[in-house]
Amino acid sequence: MQGKVFIGGGGVEYGEKQGLTLKYANRHGLVAGATGTGKTVTLQILAEGFSDAGVPVFLSDVKGDLSGLAKSGSPSHKLHKPFSDRAAKIGFDDYAYRASPVTFWDLFGVQGHPVRTTVAEMGPLLLARLLELSEPQEGILNIAFRVADEDGMALLDLKDLQAMLVWVGQNRTALSLRYGNVSTSSIGAIQRRLLVLENQGGAALFGEPALELADLMRTTPDGRGMINILASDKLMAAPGLYATFLLWLLSELFEELPEVGDPDKPKLVFFFDEAHLLFDDTPKALVDKVEQVARLIRSKGVGIYFVTQNPADVPEDILGQLGNRFQHALRAFTARDRRNLRQASETYRENPRFSTEEAIREVGVGEAVTSMLMKKGIPGVVERTLIRPPSSQLGPITKAERAAVIAASDMGGKYDKVLDRKSAYEILAKRAESAAKEAEVAEVAAEEKSVAEREFNAARRFSGGRVSRSTSRSMRPRETYGSAISSAVIKELKGTTGRRLVRGILGSLFKGR
Repeated sequence: MQGKVFIGGGGVEYGEKQGLTLKYANRHGLVAGATGTGKTVTLQILAEGFSDAGVPVFLSDVKGDLSGLAKSGSPSHKLHKPFSDRAAKIGFDDYAYRASPVTFWDLFGVQGHPVRTTVAEMGPLLLARLLELSEPQEGILNIAFRVADEDGMALLDLKDLQAMLVWVGQNRTALSLRYGNVSTSSIGAIQRRLLVLENQGGAALFGEPALELADLMRTTPDGRGMINILASDKLMAAPGLYATFLLWLLSELFEELPEVGDPDKPKLVFFFDEAHLLFDDTPKALVDKVEQVARLIRSKGVGIYFVTQNPADVPEDILGQLGNRFQHALRAFTARDRRNLRQASETYRENPRFSTEEAIREVGVGEAVTSMLMKKGIPGVVERTLIRPPSSQLGPITKAERAAVIAASDMGGKYDKVLDRKSAYEILAKRAESAAKEAEVAEVAAEEKSVAEREFNAARRFSGGRVSRSTSRSMRPRETYGSAISSAVIKELKGTTGRRLVRGILGSLFKGR
């Protein structure tokens, strides 16, 4: 299909062939459906289609199944046997088995090349969300970032941030006068959250070399787009880290890419699997930021496709911007399920041939209710679609096959080795070392001075003649009544009452000026 990604359909039962128009692929999309209804296959054929059209893809592999994109399918593979007749049934005439170009990534650097960003690039807003900080704690985090910026101290990894927070705590009195209250209890709470993040393996996310977006937008010499697969099976154990990282990636794309208007095809397509994790217990300010990014990033040539079990997992304001939809079966066992099913069916442009609500309930595995944008971005009528078979392998590849793909990638030499350059931790450590040396020198000098004074006093005490008591008394001035009163006043002025009196006098003098 010229200018389209072939999806499926065809035949009397399913109507005409269905394709996703590349020109409107940056208008975002939704892949939804209950577990086991075929979302992974739909995600796989979309990634293949975009790659064949020269569009780079980034997707997260939650279950490990999408690693099969790196290997050609085979008619002898047990998972491909059900597809033997499907290609002919839907009119997929040029169907053939072949692998797609794949680069594997992994935040932990085990199942792919390491993916890193710096603490500074993540920023205080997303980092506060990741650490689940309260508003006062987020305020202190902002102070730490501000001070680091003003003093030219780079925040690259977690030890930089931890050292910066220690410095903020040590100088909290001065900082409180400028930025507001800085409490040690809040600093301690942030440090504990950072420790939890470190124990979860989150420290691997922060550091250098940081990921360059251009490395996610590569094409092969034959013009196919690179499919970047983020290993997310272990990452799902820390859902906050997973969601925050993908949200950071979206934000970076939004901020760095230039405006391109409406290109003939996207510059990058981004699939966000388990999308509900992005919105669960998320502050409204962050949801508003996601909505803003989703609304404006299409002008940068980036398409975002949310993959989730139920459309209700996505906020309405964002759901309304998802023009291309692939709805697999939804099960309606409870009153809430039926309500969600009805709401999902109402978001489609009706087809007079069938009931959308019934179709969503009845479609089988490998089928979907689809609606793609048509000319001028108008939503097409809803159709029942038999999803085309993938050309790559269904199911995961072996560890040895994955290792071979990783070893052949040219990204290894760039990202596999950690770079630890001078940053906030090193700067503050050097300052602390210098201060300790200065304090040691001052302490030695003070001790030497004290010893010298004691020796001088001892020498003076025993160097001269003895002073008689009578001479001592005769030299003491006689105290008169007036001098006694003066002494009493001076003594009182030296006390607390006197200090208040002096302040009162100075105050009245200043007021009289």
